[in-house]
Amino acid sequence: MSSDTSALARSATAWPFQEARALLDERLGGKTPDKGYVLFETGYGPSGLPHIGTFGEVARTTMVRRAFSLLAPGIPTRLFAFSDDMDGLRKVPDNIPNKEMIAPHLGKPLTSIPDPFGTHESFGHHNNARLRSFLDTFGFEYEFQSATEWYKSGRFDAALLGVLKHYDEVINVVLPTLGDERRATYSPFLPVCPETGIVLQVPVVERNVDAGTIVYRREDGKLVETPVTGGLCKLQWKADWGMRWVALGVDYEMSGKDLIPSVQLSTRIASILGGRAPMNLTYELFLDDLGQKISKSKGNGLAVEDWLKYAPQESLALFMYQKPKTAKRLHFDVIPRAVDEYLAFLAKFPAEEPGKKLDNPAWHIHGGKPPAEDSHLSFNILLNLVSVCHSDDPAVIWGFIKRYAPGAAPETAPILNGLVGYAIAYYRDFVLPNKTYRKASPDEVEAFTALKVGLEALSAEASVEDIQNLVYEIGKRPCFADLKAWFKACYEVLLGNDQGPRMGSFIKLFGIAETVALLDKAIAGQEM
Repeated sequence: MSSDTSALARSATAWPFQEARALLDERLGGKTPDKGYVLFETGYGPSGLPHIGTFGEVARTTMVRRAFSLLAPGIPTRLFAFSDDMDGLRKVPDNIPNKEMIAPHLGKPLTSIPDPFGTHESFGHHNNARLRSFLDTFGFEYEFQSATEWYKSGRFDAALLGVLKHYDEVINVVLPTLGDERRATYSPFLPVCPETGIVLQVPVVERNVDAGTIVYRREDGKLVETPVTGGLCKLQWKADWGMRWVALGVDYEMSGKDLIPSVQLSTRIASILGGRAPMNLTYELFLDDLGQKISKSKGNGLAVEDWLKYAPQESLALFMYQKPKTAKRLHFDVIPRAVDEYLAFLAKFPAEEPGKKLDNPAWHIHGGKPPAEDSHLSFNILLNLVSVCHSDDPAVIWGFIKRYAPGAAPETAPILNGLVGYAIAYYRDFVLPNKTYRKASPDEVEAFTALKVGLEALSAEASVEDIQNLVYEIGKRPCFADLKAWFKACYEVLLGNDQGPRMGSFIKLFGIAETVALLDKAIAGQEM
């Protein structure tokens, strides 16, 4: 990296660069860690399938990692996608087949439970494969890590013995956060029963630091001694997180606002073990259309596959990029705006100064190499074109596009071609069911008549600005309180929506003759 590029990265104001600078300067002191690389981590609970929060956390972490690599190219980085697949399964998920296969194995580690899908050696392995496939679909660069493998291989052993050595200090951090009943039996160690394979939450009655063992009391009263190493025990969540940070040497990890207490406790545990917590960014949670927190159990959220049915993944990445510390509504109605904002950032990128490019979200979404394609049309205009055409045939839509932009074609404009399909799907599922036309008032009929006459006086080659100026002039009539009222009338009467596109651009795309025919229907009070 040249010194000029380094200076630009130093002065970039985009939040991933702010995070990267803090990581480099404040945590690392500008040096490569002793382990030889900077470790970024994202965590995953594999009892369920990957979801939109998984995408958001990995996408945002990747953005910081890329910014760091530009800032400090001489320092290697790695990203671990860590699966907590040794957790005991508490309940049978609703969205799986063969539920009766799972019920007898409740309480066992996910990697010890049969796969109800019949494709992998365990339920945990199946869900881990789904996670990897999910991340691979988006082109993320990461290294998958399994808690089961780390525990059973012995790579956690030294850190686990550290927890045993500092047992009292660790539990004294956790106990004040627990209720009386839980506090009475709490232990950071969860033994795996050698007879049933179940991850036990039982009281520990004796510890032998020199031998590296604990003695626990089973429900039947029997005392059992077991090593804490080699995968024969796992740790409770908060102790596990702090131990993992130390064992792996994690330098950077994000987490949601709901995990702030866990981060605080795990940070103290990491310190007790002689390590330190990673630098952390706390992101806000998503809200549904009613402003309530999205919950997987409630099913009130928007899934990744839902978004990708109506918009490109880059628009979802932009949604994740923007204001990660601000709570945002995540619902279907945010998709069109996200798409158009993405297109706008993409269109600006080529002409921007080098420093400005680093602050453009397109740089972070595309790893510094955004695709180059002329910005022909907005998603909003495409939605309205699909609406007035009453067609779900891409060829019909492209007929209008080619007349508007003769140089555009599906082969030469792949982004636009994708948007055509997304617009058809979004219109069919969200716009059409709610489309409501209203009749024009007498004043509006006069205005539409004037617009028709004005359009008929223009040539078919009239520019967007010529058409827009005509629309503006008619909107200045005394019968309209302001231009906004005139445009609202156009949208409600002609398009069946309460909002819409820039009318000059839309009329140019749809065609003057076709718009005149639309106006004739509105003037005559006919069904649109």
